[in-house]
Amino acid sequence: MASLRRLSARVALGALALCLVQPAPAQPTPAQQAVPRSAGTPYAARNLPDRIMLTPSADPAKGMAVAWRTDAAQAASEAQIAVAVDGPTLEEKASLVTGAPGVAKDSANGPALYHQVRFENLMPDTVYAYRLKGSAGWTEWMQFRTASTEARPFRFLYLGDIQNGILTYASRVIRQAFHANGGIELVLHAGDLAAQRDDLDHDDEWGEFNQAGGYNWGIVPQVPATGNHEYVDVALPNGAESRKLGPYWPLQFALPANGAPGVKATTYFVDYQGVRFIVLDGTSAIDLGTMKQQTRWLDETLASSKAKWNVVLFHQPVFTCARPQDTSEVKAAWKPVFESRKVDLVLQGHDHCYSRLTSEAGREASAAMRKGGKVQGPVYLVSVTGSKMYGLNDRARTQPDKTAEATELYQVVDVAGDRLKFRTFTASGKLYDGFDLERRADGNHLVDVDEPMIAVRTCNGNVGPDGGKCVARGK
Repeated sequence: MASLRRLSARVALGALALCLVQPAPAQPTPAQQAVPRSAGTPYAARNLPDRIMLTPSADPAKGMAVAWRTDAAQAASEAQIAVAVDGPTLEEKASLVTGAPGVAKDSANGPALYHQVRFENLMPDTVYAYRLKGSAGWTEWMQFRTASTEARPFRFLYLGDIQNGILTYASRVIRQAFHANGGIELVLHAGDLAAQRDDLDHDDEWGEFNQAGGYNWGIVPQVPATGNHEYVDVALPNGAESRKLGPYWPLQFALPANGAPGVKATTYFVDYQGVRFIVLDGTSAIDLGTMKQQTRWLDETLASSKAKWNVVLFHQPVFTCARPQDTSEVKAAWKPVFESRKVDLVLQGHDHCYSRLTSEAGREASAAMRKGGKVQGPVYLVSVTGSKMYGLNDRARTQPDKTAEATELYQVVDVAGDRLKFRTFTASGKLYDGFDLERRADGNHLVDVDEPMIAVRTCNGNVGPDGGKCVARGK
């Protein structure tokens, strides 16, 4: 009986200690109470790291970076990394890697510190394990593989705007993509990862974004582009409105600093096993006057590329599938560079619909050119992952090769030698679109795949493609 009482006392003390180390939920101010909050998910920083985000260096065969968040008690940015072994002894040969002290950020969820470290001088094509320090101890070990120095086959995932219904709807698309498609080595985001202006409290939105991807964001390198919703509106002294990069972007992503002059926080390139991925910032180009330096940098970065394939990622599409007009500034400045430098894929978001466009002249002209053996120029893609949907514009009925509205999607791209295999899937994993790009002596040739696909998904009046209401609104 005495031993039982001592055990009960120890349990009670342990429970009390656990309560003491857990931060009390932040009490919202009256102003914060008016902002919508994520139901049942208080995203307060804790005593173990969360919001763990792995990103590649410019040469991911030799370097990676990781960003994360802790409570205010863990000021130091500390990680351990080791070459992965197959037994539970990773800590024996782990190296300590430190970064600058955590950056303080207060929010509706209370205070937090954001940390970043860079893993450098890594060995190519090697599995590494790392863990991160919080005030209560270390996280679990997480693994990633560095890229090969050679042009080897690999698979990447491309996601359009996650932005709305992040946890409610977009999370299932992300998880379906990883569940159904093993071996994803990179994830590309075409901007508007969160709404950051109009849907939820901003910290809740980024909490939902991290929860939606879960541990996948910490073990697969992420390649994000900024959208207009990564920016926040600001009032200038003269009363005019402008934009500035939102506070979460530089805290959440530790990106290569090799981009366009003056735009290095949001433009960069990554060389991965025979593909050069080039990330642009359409919002900064259009609204903040950086179009010229980005265009010059884009041209130089493509000219210096030794990769077999060149893929460009940004938010505002050259050819729109929802908006009345194409994005004129982007179209005038970047489209000629894409064509002259023979870019292979142009991956975009912003329009909240799906479009695969291979000829500005329209789908019939494009089909005729393929039938005649013509070389294929850049393939322009627009896609959406989150729940906000726009209706198709008039051009989308005849110009793109394939479109969809009111449909959540993800794209899986397999790169192997002279072939690039592109497949688009719906939220439930159904094949919706697909093509192969074949590199021949005279250039790229697009091959339409002969695989079972579901019917074209568009609204019919007020009826959506799933038989319920049409959720695609006019833009």
